[in-house]
Amino acid sequence: MTPDTALEGIEIRQATLEDEPAVTAMTSRIWADRGGDYLEHVYPDWIEEPGDDHKRTFLADAGEDAAGLVQAVMLSPDEAWFQGLRVHDEYRRQGVSRRLNEACFQWARERGATVGRLMIFSWNAPALGASRAAGFEPATEFRWAHPNPDPMADGPDDVTTNVHVSRAWRYWTHSHARTYLEGLTLDLEESWAVRELTKADLERLADETAVFTVDRAGVAVGMGYRTRTYERTTDDGETETWAEYGVGAWDDVDAARSLFAAVARDAADLGVDRTRVLIPETVTAVSDASYAGAGISEEPDFILSIDLPRA
Repeated sequence: MTPDTALEGIEIRQATLEDEPAVTAMTSRIWADRGGDYLEHVYPDWIEEPGDDHKRTFLADAGEDAAGLVQAVMLSPDEAWFQGLRVHDEYRRQGVSRRLNEACFQWARERGATVGRLMIFSWNAPALGASRAAGFEPATEFRWAHPNPDPMADGPDDVTTNVHVSRAWRYWTHSHARTYLEGLTLDLEESWAVRELTKADLERLADETAVFTVDRAGVAVGMGYRTRTYERTTDDGETETWAEYGVGAWDDVDAARSLFAAVARDAADLGVDRTRVLIPETVTAVSDASYAGAGISEEPDFILSIDLPRA
């Protein structure tokens, strides 16, 4: 059976809550050696409310089976985010992912997107190859830093919170971190998604969460911001509360130490158990973070992008 023949019995349509058993059956065997697939737990939250046109979840319907799944989200007027692409193991290499991607591209273009992006764990080699085959190109990569919450944490430089937002923005626009990350930081609404940071974002964050500016002799030498707090269930079944910070950027180790100290104090004030801060995956940034005393994640995450010209 050729791929085109196999696909004749598969319909690409909007996913619904009624599809949850089929989606769970499809994902139940994925990443078993890494704790399982998160989609089993978040799928109901993915389904769009009536009239919600900022995201769309597509299902490859093969009758009794869910042959594949993907979600597209508009993060800004011209930036789309694609996530959760899965293909049932019995329907792989039959063109299912291609049709799901095409549905996402068309949906996003119709809503004004000029670029689409996705994130892939660096260890997921098959997904990396499939994304390149679909037309995505390498964009950047990042890692998480994990400073421990500590009300007494301190660093050599002064750090202000929600005071010098314009200076934090100016620092970001000229930083090595912005250049390496192509301006991408964590989205303010969608978890595990990145888009281009704007000055308006920082102004909003200063009102709603926290924007940090690291100062040395009246000059900004670092910045960062808090995105959100959230709860996470551990492998032991316990609940942890995390504080998430959308980016960390700094000039040198002292500035990094000062920024992470501010994050540690902020996290302690929030009463959270753990933190994570998005940092560039460069030798300098990762070694700075380690030298400054922050834990770092074992592996980086990759961002790929694709241009979405008008059809």
